[in-house]
Amino acid sequence: MSPVPSRLPAEYLPLLTKIARMYHEQGLRQPEIADRLRLSQSRVSRLLKEAVRLGVVRTVVVPPSGTYPELEEAVRDRFGMTDVVVAGASEEDSEASLLSALGAAGAAYLETTLKADDRIGISSWSASLISVVDSMLPRTAIGAQKVIQLLGGVGVPQVQMQATRLTERLASVVGATPVFFPAPGIVASDSAREAILSDPYIAAVAAEWDDLTVALVGIGGATPSHLLAVSGNAVPGDVAELVRRRGGVGDVCLRYFDADGTVLTGEFNDRILGLRPEQLKAVPRRIGVAGGARKHEAILGALRGGWVDVLVTDSITAERLASA
Repeated sequence: MSPVPSRLPAEYLPLLTKIARMYHEQGLRQPEIADRLRLSQSRVSRLLKEAVRLGVVRTVVVPPSGTYPELEEAVRDRFGMTDVVVAGASEEDSEASLLSALGAAGAAYLETTLKADDRIGISSWSASLISVVDSMLPRTAIGAQKVIQLLGGVGVPQVQMQATRLTERLASVVGATPVFFPAPGIVASDSAREAILSDPYIAAVAAEWDDLTVALVGIGGATPSHLLAVSGNAVPGDVAELVRRRGGVGDVCLRYFDADGTVLTGEFNDRILGLRPEQLKAVPRRIGVAGGARKHEAILGALRGGWVDVLVTDSITAERLASA
């Protein structure tokens, strides 16, 4: 780095250097330095600032092992996002290990960024989101105003209850009021959907979706994982097949999109009871939690389409996204 011209006479540089060493290396406070050198505290402060300007003092950040600031910045800048949080991962990790890492990273992010007046929307049953919520420490103070379910349950009735439990658990952890959406995520027809939405309570919950400040969502692949399939938490076969035929790579809140992130249109959209794409994209902070090789196409499509603006993912996925 080229030296910066000094505003001080050359004879002041030894004094400037001495003050810089006393402050930064010896840990003396400015009043102590001023007293020892018989200088005013304001002059000590000015000389310390000049030391930084001249490059005599340089700030170096050394990332601890297991953190990925450069990778986070690369993905963030590549897709114009607000923030990216990367958890460590290796090729040998099991799905359970990956979920645990994503859960810990997502929990740390939420615990440090949620505010007391936040109105959080949370999507339906998701292994990643369950891991995040289970990793969070209960708050002694209110960490949000409301936690609102964004989507009806998917799959067999017993599993549909997981969406309600997830909403209740997050609300309990952050000290918020839970708002449930007691309905299936996909119904047989548009008329069935309209009939359910005409219920006053269901309509009132749906109206809450327009006032969210945070959305916490999973990013699903076009093909459900083995875990979801055996749990009964999978979309109907006719919907899954139609999505694949139309080039769908993933979904957020059951709104499927292609590799460019463009939402797929079709009659199955009229059967979904949940947040609409335009409502989701209007939420100020949209946090997606997903990782693993199986989800790469879905995550890439979600970022390209602006479905989320904060991503919690693993280091291997982040490396692939940064070079996409």
